[in-house]
Amino acid sequence: MPARTIIIGTGSHLPKKILTNQDLEKIVDTSDEWIRTRTGIETRHISSDDEPNSFLATQAAKKAMEMAGVRAQELDLIIVGTLTPDMPMPSVACLVQKELGARKAGAFDLYATCSGFLYGLSIADKFIRDNRRLKILVIGSEVLSKRVNWKDRNTCVIFGDGAGAAIVTGTREPNRGIVSSHLHADGSLWELLAIRGLGTAQEVTAEQLEKGWQYIEMQGREVFKNAVRALESVSWEALESAGWHSEDIDLLVAHQANIRIIEFLRERLGLSKDKVFINISKYGNTSAASIPIALDEANRAGMLHPGMRLLMVAFGGGFTWAGMTMRW
Repeated sequence: MPARTIIIGTGSHLPKKILTNQDLEKIVDTSDEWIRTRTGIETRHISSDDEPNSFLATQAAKKAMEMAGVRAQELDLIIVGTLTPDMPMPSVACLVQKELGARKAGAFDLYATCSGFLYGLSIADKFIRDNRRLKILVIGSEVLSKRVNWKDRNTCVIFGDGAGAAIVTGTREPNRGIVSSHLHADGSLWELLAIRGLGTAQEVTAEQLEKGWQYIEMQGREVFKNAVRALESVSWEALESAGWHSEDIDLLVAHQANIRIIEFLRERLGLSKDKVFINISKYGNTSAASIPIALDEANRAGMLHPGMRLLMVAFGGGFTWAGMTMRW
């Protein structure tokens, strides 16, 4: 029997500062009711200057390692999904490697926006299928508050900061592990959700900064329409590949972008509410950190049991989207 990839430890870390909808009412022209009814968000965590991305990622990693009983020197690889690194070079993964003292581990960042954790988990799965003894740390970590225009009420109410992590390794146990993973992208739609500035396509100028090109730009309605289509499609694709029906799903863990998107997907899959994990009200959209934070919360709440069938799906800028089936 070939090796399958299992998660043996999870961890998450959120910044200390909590920003409520009532706080946002004092910053931009919005209201608690407007935010809750359209997004499902009530609070989000915001990083301070002494809580950069690499700090959040490292704290989440330590908690996952403690749960897994894995020491830093045992790690073979560190993968970090993020779109908000501390700096262009070195990667967040290298900074985490330094902080952990994981001298044996290779390390790199993966840039797939909100799909980053599932992309990273899929890559780790490919390594482990070749060598089940590997121990890989996969992290999703974001400081999106640094890329939000706090004058734009359409985006600043949505995003939050945080990190989630998982330690994965191989097993030959039947009925456990990643069953299938599916990665997709459509770069032709990039302008619907983008950060135009701060890259190398154009020199950063005062004019660009004045236009707000260093911040997230989003055409919300178009993003919503593409997200619901892509998430439904990849869900059915993942289920078919696994040989599952929607009624076989024990828990759906979707990227926490918008409560209406999650509800749409739940209804299309015919799932009851108790089969869908939701924590968007507390954290908002944390991009690549969203799914691993959700997994850690579910895991520590005792909701995940060996052999449970999980469907995980994500959609984000790029556009990228991904789906994964797993027997916990």
